[in-house]
Amino acid sequence: MSGGADGRTGDVWLHRWRPRPRAGTRLVCFPHAGGSAAFFAPWSTKLPAEIDVAAVRYPGRADRLAEPPLTSMSTLVDEIARALEPLADRPTVLFGHSLGALVAYEVARELTRRDVPPARLIVSGRRAPGDAPGGTKHLLSDDELVGELVRLGGTEPGLLASEDARSVFLPAIRADFRLAENYRRLPGREPSCPLTVLVGDEDTEVDARRAGLWAGHTTNGTCTTHVLPGGHFYLIPREKTVLALLVEACAIPAAA
Repeated sequence: MSGGADGRTGDVWLHRWRPRPRAGTRLVCFPHAGGSAAFFAPWSTKLPAEIDVAAVRYPGRADRLAEPPLTSMSTLVDEIARALEPLADRPTVLFGHSLGALVAYEVARELTRRDVPPARLIVSGRRAPGDAPGGTKHLLSDDELVGELVRLGGTEPGLLASEDARSVFLPAIRADFRLAENYRRLPGREPSCPLTVLVGDEDTEVDARRAGLWAGHTTNGTCTTHVLPGGHFYLIPREKTVLALLVEACAIPAAA
């Protein structure tokens, strides 16, 4: 995987701001609904040099804006797993927040099927795969959908104020909500890696009890849950704590 002059990889699916070819662990981050790889840009400078930080670039946003967003989980997972499969030269830890937690989980399963399992899966701010709540937020009007984004946090209130901005950003956001709300666990075995679960104690989308149900979604038998202060986007004000947990998780070798 080659790096460009701007720090990106040549792979359309992955963005690396500061490629670290000598790092002992690779951390691959999966954005939330409506999010992009840029959400994780600060982590690339704040995490130690021993961790090579990459983020998944979903279609339909940022420099993939011209591409239609994907609403098929199986297609999305297959494409990302194909991009990650050749990168098994070092332990890889997957981190996903909200929708990204589901995508990271399914990618971990697919990589396990391909005999290149990740060293660890870290899921944040999302119910377990067998506890899918469904929902119809993807069918809301533009005003209602923007209101929902503001309620959840993580989106600047003024970002979607204009019609022009909405025409650019809302299609991908709506597609992401549809992907999350229509999600049902794909066929196949559970991932073989240990699991870390993060959740905010005031998250209206998932509480600590429901987050604990993730423990049944690894064949490794190891699942650690951390409850942090905050709502759905607790990881913004609690960034320092989250990064410390990531450093700890990336120091844990792949299971035998």
